[in-house]
Amino acid sequence: MLNYVGADIASGPVWMEYISFLKSLPALNVQEETQRMTAVRKVYQRAIITPTHHIEQIWKDYENFENSVSRQLAKGLISEYQPKYTSARAVYRERKKYFDEIDWNMLAVPPTGVYKEEVQWMAWKRLLSFEKGNPQRIDAASSNKRIIFTYEQSLMYMYHYPDIWYDYATWHAKGGSIDAAIKVFQRSLKALPDSEILRYAYAELEESRGAIQAAKKIYENLLGDGVNATTLAHIQFIRFLRRTEGVEAARKYFLDARKSPSCTYHVYVAYATLAFCLDKDPKMAHNVFEAGLKRFMLEPVYILEYADFLTRLNDDQNIRALFERSLSSLPPEKSVEVWKKFIHFEQTYGDLASMLKVEQRRKEALSGSDEDGTSALGSSLQDLVSRYSFMDLWPCSSNDLDHLTRQEWLAKNINKKVEKSAMPNGMMLLDREPTACISTTATKVVYPDTSKMVIYDPKQNPVAGAGTNAFDEILKATPPALVAFLSNLPAVEGPTPNVDIVLSICLQSDLLTSQSGKTGIPTQLQSGKTGVSTPLPAGPATSELSGSNKSHPVASGLSFKPTNNRPYGKRKDSERQEDDDTTTVQSQPPPRDAFRIRQYQKARMSSTSQTGSVSYGSQFSGDLSGSTS
Repeated sequence: MLNYVGADIASGPVWMEYISFLKSLPALNVQEETQRMTAVRKVYQRAIITPTHHIEQIWKDYENFENSVSRQLAKGLISEYQPKYTSARAVYRERKKYFDEIDWNMLAVPPTGVYKEEVQWMAWKRLLSFEKGNPQRIDAASSNKRIIFTYEQSLMYMYHYPDIWYDYATWHAKGGSIDAAIKVFQRSLKALPDSEILRYAYAELEESRGAIQAAKKIYENLLGDGVNATTLAHIQFIRFLRRTEGVEAARKYFLDARKSPSCTYHVYVAYATLAFCLDKDPKMAHNVFEAGLKRFMLEPVYILEYADFLTRLNDDQNIRALFERSLSSLPPEKSVEVWKKFIHFEQTYGDLASMLKVEQRRKEALSGSDEDGTSALGSSLQDLVSRYSFMDLWPCSSNDLDHLTRQEWLAKNINKKVEKSAMPNGMMLLDREPTACISTTATKVVYPDTSKMVIYDPKQNPVAGAGTNAFDEILKATPPALVAFLSNLPAVEGPTPNVDIVLSICLQSDLLTSQSGKTGIPTQLQSGKTGVSTPLPAGPATSELSGSNKSHPVASGLSFKPTNNRPYGKRKDSERQEDDDTTTVQSQPPPRDAFRIRQYQKARMSSTSQTGSVSYGSQFSGDLSGSTS
């Protein structure tokens, strides 16, 4: 039992029970007692290097066991196994983090794509990666055994996940255990019989080790009777036969596969490409493409592949003939890509007259089709851009390309006709129930009104004055104290004002908290026009820093606030001292700018802070009110 599950992180009780069982065995003589003690010691030494939940308890029991047998011998054995136990305990703590992420009650069901399943898948992936790193640095055989146990454990929950099976088999193959890898693949096909990719991986492994017949049998089982075989299975078997048995075997199977009802144009393209690239037989490839054209003339992708093949041959005459034949048969809604390929061909191999002629023919052919928008707005610069661009080089700027892309979108949707009925919320209701269908209630699907859609342009400017009413509503709901504070702030347009200036305004303001009528809200601020201030009457406004009750002059649109019983907040002299003490503020002319006025006012207060008072003349007050009105 321990050989199978002894490496599990929860196997601690099994180890302890096994040790208890060995200790309980009867010993009739000294030899049997010695054998029993030796067996117990070996199990202990295996258990203490196995990272389990009970590793610490087992280590303590082992120390007690050795000390009970012989203290002198115990000292050497314990010092020998101490590093191994420490390493196992560290690995256990790290491994426990990965085990805690796993839901051990999860059922092995096919994946449905829900988030919980993806989380569990990632948790198992992380645990497997951790175990492959051999964190305990044990020998290769023990490490491989632990990895195999973890893979088997993960398959109990990830049984229907093909990538887990593939990783398991690949890990065996990389380690040289080909037979073990084959057994894993065989088990995976029993678990997932419909997994085509696992069959290809299994056949690839057999082919890589030279077992050609075993690989061929896998392909034949995949194909079955050929009726239910997929197109991809036919193509991969043709390639396998070409690699292993040669040209004739691949050609013979292609002739049989083309008769299958599941054969599509992909089989023709694959075999023609194989004949051209591997067999170096362009004639055979050309014949295959011609044979397929009779069946798949209405397949635009097949025509494009045929045109690419002829381009490799530099056969421009047959390319033009192919485009003419296909465009005459294809309906307009399927011919868009073929027209683009035709125009690109003429841009590479033709002259200017042929280019313009093909572009004009495309416009005429797609004039009634919704797949091309050039007919809606007439000629466009896109034709010119396509004509003179090369790879990732464009004859215009990235902004021009974005503009052309928006034009193309508008052109494709400008004449789109939809059956709609107007709805109050701007949506439209489409009744897409067929009239011939017998149903008690019509199926009604609500769609957005695409006629209201506009191209997003981040350069659009908002409508001026749209937020005035909203500002008025916000101003009405603003607390009086906050309005009083805002009324003391200067009108700013542009950069943010100096922080020191704002702080000086705060220090000079008395914010009222009760009546809104005492807040002194300017008329212009109440009307929402904060950019214009009402001029204040110039009067004798003086102030004393030593605690006077007189009002102070402020910037435009700001009311004069009384400062009863509230002295100015003084700063330290070192912070408010000017760099140049020889220059006085009184010798400078009064400024006209609001910011400079505040700086001027700050300088005046700082220059007189040591004297205890300062007075502002009527001339400065008048200049202040007149310059900021």
